Amino acid sequence: MKDVDLIKGSIWKSIVLFSIPLLIGNLFQQLYNTVDSYVVGNYISSHALAAVGQSTSIINMLVGLFMGLSTGAGVIISQYYGSENFKELKQAIHTSLALTFVLCIVFTLIGIAMAHPILVWIGSPQEVLPLATTYLQIYFAGVSFMLIYNMGSGILRALSDSKSPLIYLMFSSVVNIILDLVFVLILDLGVAGVAIATTIAQFVSAMLVLYKLTHTEEIYKVEWKQIRFSAPILSRIVSIGFPAAIQNAIVSFSNVLVQSYISSFGAAAVAGYSTTIKLDGFLQLPIQSFSMAITTFSGQNYGAGLYKRVRKGLMVTLALCCFIIVSGSLIMYTHSEFLVSLFTKDAKAIRAGMTMISVFAPAYVTLPFCHVIAGSLRGMGQAKAPMVSMIFCFVFLRQLYLYIATSFHPSLVTVFLGWPLTWIINAMIMIIYYIKYSKKLKMKEFA
Repeated sequence: MKDVDLIKGSIWKSIVLFSIPLLIGNLFQQLYNTVDSYVVGNYISSHALAAVGQSTSIINMLVGLFMGLSTGAGVIISQYYGSENFKELKQAIHTSLALTFVLCIVFTLIGIAMAHPILVWIGSPQEVLPLATTYLQIYFAGVSFMLIYNMGSGILRALSDSKSPLIYLMFSSVVNIILDLVFVLILDLGVAGVAIATTIAQFVSAMLVLYKLTHTEEIYKVEWKQIRFSAPILSRIVSIGFPAAIQNAIVSFSNVLVQSYISSFGAAAVAGYSTTIKLDGFLQLPIQSFSMAITTFSGQNYGAGLYKRVRKGLMVTLALCCFIIVSGSLIMYTHSEFLVSLFTKDAKAIRAGMTMISVFAPAYVTLPFCHVIAGSLRGMGQAKAPMVSMIFCFVFLRQLYLYIATSFHPSLVTVFLGWPLTWIINAMIMIIYYIKYSKKLKMKEFA
């Protein structure tokens, strides 16, 4: 598994080879919370399962903000790498790490302080609230490790190294699984145990990625004394990353609001939703991985002036994603009861999860057009259009639909329909926008 050359050679082979470590890495990333959910759902209670599930959406809300900024950093680094501008490349890496260390402090303080108030605000059931608060506060006490790992792995991926982040994540995931079982089954620490296990595992992955960056002999080696802000580069990172950050945070915030609708149907509905969101996360792993890959691919080739290759890369990635997501959604739909029952034996929770899958499955094919096109546009520095489209569809339209639809017909099916309806609209917007933007790329080819 050598570093993949994304600028030369076969397009589909480059994208697939670069995506495979990302896919496996995202799989292990998904295992963090999934293992937590499995352990608490099977060995503690359905209330504990609901607590971990509610916590996930709130974690994504704050962490999504950082991930957007790390996307901006990755785009800038990949463009400098593609154009062989190594001086600015090193400045971009050190500026990205300086930004990360500042945000570690901010996110820790905000996360711990806001955990309980947010859970109360979204109407967390009383039997779930204490457990969810405990899980969230412990998680945010160690959130710095997750931020450091994600920025470090993003830097390595922007430089075509998707192997190292995978190895570190696989190792830390194994640590997480072992500690989950030890803290819950042997030490009987309950929800606090799985939160502590996750924090320790994230600490391991953060230390490994920092060691890689500071001990390599490559051009991108990090020097601690050089970690400082470069104003021009920080401005570029923010200009690309801020739209993605706002998009991630607001969309995640919208999902937190959606949970308030689900909470009104009781703890079993929350547990069913929490389980199915984990399954949904696994199904969307290929889209996330290919979206990350096309961002780096587009960034490097755009930086090198290979605009035709950028367009071909997007078409190849869309075709691969559509095939995978259709196959996966069919399996998920036909085996929904079995899959949901892996996490809980509560009959009401299982029915809620199966309902959610039946509503989501037919529309999954639209997601590649939402996320892969957005990833390619970000790689070329066009981050505002995806941000506007996703906020409009996944926040404004989804909340408007829920407010109106649940007033007339309050049911779980009505709530769940808010996702596929807005996926379809966003996919249409992204397709139309990219068709228009691709004409500009063609003009650059002949300029």
